[in-house]
Amino acid sequence: MSKPQSNSSARPLSPHLQVYRLPLTALLSITHRITGVILCLGLFLLVWVLLQMAADPVGYEALRDFLQTWIGRLILWLWTLSLFVHFSHGIRHLLWDLGWGFAKDTLDKHGLIELAAALILSVAVWIF
Repeated sequence: MSKPQSNSSARPLSPHLQVYRLPLTALLSITHRITGVILCLGLFLLVWVLLQMAADPVGYEALRDFLQTWIGRLILWLWTLSLFVHFSHGIRHLLWDLGWGFAKDTLDKHGLIELAAALILSVAVWIF
């Protein structure tokens, strides 16, 4: 007796994430978690800078020189942007805790305001 052949290629597959277009709220939720990790890593950099300042002036100058290169400035810019994205999303969560901003038509609008505020605050910090 032969076994029936399974036609696995004809069976439908479960949809993957590439098929779906995640709503802005979901993308911001994922971004909030990622920026939290980036902020933690940035705190390690901050502690390293402070330790170098206190213990090794030559090491501090080398670290300072690195942070003044375009790569160092990019790292600091991304850390600043992460700070304000995380902050803006935290404010949005506080408003949600108050029961405000759950209307379906305002979710995307508030998400865009959140991103704009984070970008504006980051640029303002770097300008001033």
